Amino acid sequence: MMLLNPAEQASIEALEKIRNCINSNFCFRLEAGAGAGKTYSLIESIKYLISRRANELLSKQQQIACITYTNVAKDEIKDRTDHHPVIFSDTIHAFCWSILQHYQVKLREHIPELGEKWVQRIADSPGISDQLVKYELGFPSINEREITLHHDDVVSLMARMLCYPKFQKLLRSKFPIVFIDEYQDTDRKLAESIVENLIDNDSGVMVGLFGDHWQKIYGTSACGLISSAKGKIVEIGKKANFRSDKNIVQCLNRMRPDLPQAESNPNSEGVIKVFHSNDWNGVRRDGKGGGHWKDDLPESDAKDYILKTKSQMVADGWDMSTDKTKILFLTNNLIASEQNFKNLADCFSYTDDYLKKNDKYIKFFLEVVEPTLFAYEHKQYGDLLQIKTQNHPQLKRQSDKTNWLKNLQKAFEIKATGTIGDMLDLLMETNTPRIPSKIQDSELKFKSLALKQSDDLDDDESNFVRKLGKFRSIDYQELSGLGAYIDDKTPFSTKHGVKGAQFDNVLVICGRGWNQYNWNQMLEWMDGSSPVDKKDTFERNRNLFYVSCSRAKHNLTLLFTQELSQKSISVLERIFGKENILGSPL
Repeated sequence: MMLLNPAEQASIEALEKIRNCINSNFCFRLEAGAGAGKTYSLIESIKYLISRRANELLSKQQQIACITYTNVAKDEIKDRTDHHPVIFSDTIHAFCWSILQHYQVKLREHIPELGEKWVQRIADSPGISDQLVKYELGFPSINEREITLHHDDVVSLMARMLCYPKFQKLLRSKFPIVFIDEYQDTDRKLAESIVENLIDNDSGVMVGLFGDHWQKIYGTSACGLISSAKGKIVEIGKKANFRSDKNIVQCLNRMRPDLPQAESNPNSEGVIKVFHSNDWNGVRRDGKGGGHWKDDLPESDAKDYILKTKSQMVADGWDMSTDKTKILFLTNNLIASEQNFKNLADCFSYTDDYLKKNDKYIKFFLEVVEPTLFAYEHKQYGDLLQIKTQNHPQLKRQSDKTNWLKNLQKAFEIKATGTIGDMLDLLMETNTPRIPSKIQDSELKFKSLALKQSDDLDDDESNFVRKLGKFRSIDYQELSGLGAYIDDKTPFSTKHGVKGAQFDNVLVICGRGWNQYNWNQMLEWMDGSSPVDKKDTFERNRNLFYVSCSRAKHNLTLLFTQELSQKSISVLERIFGKENILGSPL
């Protein structure tokens, strides 16, 4: 019999506990730390349910809901469960709307509760009567015919609707089992409503939570840890790490002793180096002028430290190619500038709209236009017809192909030198690639409203023209920069797009410039001394630090350009080993 390594043994134990919960119809939470293989446990749990209950559920026209927070995760679940019809895998917004849309009267009743902006929209409109409530990836609005919701509105309405017993009954009749992937990213109010109305009140819905509250790094509205005051959630810790070498896992365990992990290779040993700038002589930045740079190095010196650290890594034999090495800037939001999409980022109030491609324009450009132009540039004509344009042109004769390629050449030229508006104008004319109907409608609306005098527009129309006009004026190259960042074709990253990824080598740069992060303060609070009223601040900093350090498979280097106190140095020595705290890289 083949011996299991420590991580495999821990994984089997966690999966057995999940199956016991499924057999007993208990709600549960799998806490899977970095590198534990959370997705594997989720998929295996789904497969176990399929083997035991698929026929029964399908005969009752019921499904197992698998709620995710990205389209990538949704598609992965579908693929890895062979698109089984008993599985409903979709994003949180799509899941909520699939049920909510049938309750039009109640939705209209609750819309005024969605915040001051909606109160103002209603006041500036004919009011709420019998309009159709719709959910589209666009701007929230209200007129005499329809009310259009934003993503956040859908989640807020779901939290409210779960309070109704009839709504709970409908949910249970359609989805008696609900699994939530990356549960820690659930909206706080929705999470509280799920616990109160589905778990603690014995609704009959079995809720399975898969994630890690130490990996909550998206926004302040996310819930983090979900627990039941009534003890109705069985807590399961997956004490495995299949990613990192043994000594890196040991560092993570010292950082997080309440969820100790076992490594997959007991004989592995990576390299850990921690550099800091405490020996630097000069005047540090003081944070004046509204910035948050206090105690950091001047910009030129910080760049010098980074270059010297990277040189040290090269000397140590690191492969600096982007598929082997990741550089994580835990500092001011520099990446949009580094990747040249800062103006684009400034167009959106919600980072998920562009980073997770929730916005319909971003989704179309990055999933259709960019791949189309890439295939055209590289003469991959067969691939052009496979891209998700749905209705690619019918090339019945040579002239069709000639016009098709001519249109793509025009688009390729605009990609290099034009604006997003230039590209939209061209695609509206050529339909190569074809523009989705929702964007066509939006563009026609923009053109129509833009011809009117500003005094003739209501507030929603003015905001629509202003926001879309700003978006259209941006250089198209910024979309390409955003696409490269999201697709991980760059060595740089901030917190977004990092969670779940892993690399042979990781360099983490900890500096200032972002008001939400202070690494010296975080380290000083690591011993449990964070003030009660600063709990959220501490966890936000700690979680991003933990996620970043846990990306490394073999080699981990940290550089602090922010000045550190002796207490912080002592914490670093405890976590990473005194012998690995090396001071200046210069």
